[in-house]
Amino acid sequence: MKKNKNIKISEEHLTKQYGKLGSKKRDEFEVKAKAFVIGELLKEERKQAKMTQEQLASKIGAKKSYISRVENGKTDIQLSTLFRLFEVGLGKSITISINE
Repeated sequence: MKKNKNIKISEEHLTKQYGKLGSKKRDEFEVKAKAFVIGELLKEERKQAKMTQEQLASKIGAKKSYISRVENGKTDIQLSTLFRLFEVGLGKSITISINE
């Protein structure tokens, strides 16, 4: 995934498109956006490791179709599975931060 730090989405645009923070529509958008980001990170790391979806799935005891759904942001993922994907499957570590 090519990174472009010049792309910024304004709060004004998001509010106009999805509503204010805390609204049902905006919350649904935020969840989907975060799932998309996790999927893109997984796909990027998997490709850097020169692994196929099938190889990664086999390494963590999952199905290829599950890896595909995660990479495409089409499924919810449990934290334990997220850690297993990155740490066991790809040898990476995950850091989680909680912000206000």
